[in-house]
Amino acid sequence: MKLSVGIDAAKTTHWAVAVDEGGRIDTLVADLRRLGGEMVIGLDVVGSFARFLEAVLLAEGFALVHTPGIAVNRAGQGFAGSERKSDPRDARTIAELVRTRALRPILPEADTVTALRLKVGRRCDLMQDQTRRLNRLRGLLCGIFPGLERGLDMTCKGPLVLLSRFVTPAEIRRAGQAGLVAHLRKTPHLHGSEALAARALEAARGQHIAVPGEAPTAELIRELAGEALEARARIARIDRDLERLLADHPDGALIRSLPGVRPIGQTALLAAEFIACVGDIRRFASADALASAAGLAPVQRQSGKRNGWRRALTGHKTLKRVLYQSAFCAVSTKDPLSRAFYDRKRREGKHHTQALIALARRRVTVIWTMLQRRETLQPNRKAA
Repeated sequence: MKLSVGIDAAKTTHWAVAVDEGGRIDTLVADLRRLGGEMVIGLDVVGSFARFLEAVLLAEGFALVHTPGIAVNRAGQGFAGSERKSDPRDARTIAELVRTRALRPILPEADTVTALRLKVGRRCDLMQDQTRRLNRLRGLLCGIFPGLERGLDMTCKGPLVLLSRFVTPAEIRRAGQAGLVAHLRKTPHLHGSEALAARALEAARGQHIAVPGEAPTAELIRELAGEALEARARIARIDRDLERLLADHPDGALIRSLPGVRPIGQTALLAAEFIACVGDIRRFASADALASAAGLAPVQRQSGKRNGWRRALTGHKTLKRVLYQSAFCAVSTKDPLSRAFYDRKRREGKHHTQALIALARRRVTVIWTMLQRRETLQPNRKAA
């Protein structure tokens, strides 16, 4: 007897429902083993608070599949009383999806993949916080010293070091060129100190008015600049950790052999994000399945006499961004094969975004084949 089990995972109570091939149900609370037979278990949550549940079920040898939350939501609306949301009802829906649909398996992951996923997530959080922090800093600085705000690039380290000590025009004029340069040179590996100090001093000489509330605003700017410098250091440490983890991962060298995955600056972020999103490539039966999961496969739109194709609006947003950005980097860095494919699509009448999406879709086939065959990219090799 083959059983399809749906589990609605939660922080305190997991609801499980088992459905046999005929669709009969048996509500479970604890022991799945007593049911016997061949069993496939569906989970609507992967990772997060369901990580422990996944680990326990995989350790016991159960076959797990992922039922996306949106699929559970849409399927639940087809049952009677669809507006009555409950975990037992969702568990039944998950079990029916496991029984009737081909779902993507959940496989055991190595510690390296988990570490990459955690590091990538932490880096994303830090970058979002950094963006909000720098926008707040620019807004405050523009209110009391607009000339300096126009002359500084807050994404660079030098301006943040300057603002961690000197903010107002009077402070900068009192410090002078020598004082500003001396402060900047206290930070190692900081280039262009003289030019930065000169720009700040020129802006200070052009403003002699003190805006009301200047002192407390400057104090907050100094605090934000210090926090921004600390965030930059944390992000740099995470980037070094990602380089080390990619060196240990068996797919790291294969993925980074693809042009565009290692962009300018030699960062490992795109390769790390790809592994964090995909995990084990065996979860995807074909390159088409991987492209569909990323939302790069075209979607047919057919109704009556109308029949056409459109761009997919669903899919894993992060994975789609990684593949699109790597295609953009490959074209920008003048990779000959990527550039030739892009130019051919442009000659066919596609605009820039459409050509890049088509290139990203083609690269999905390449990277899936590389990982399946365990071979690095060989640009001169032609398909039979």
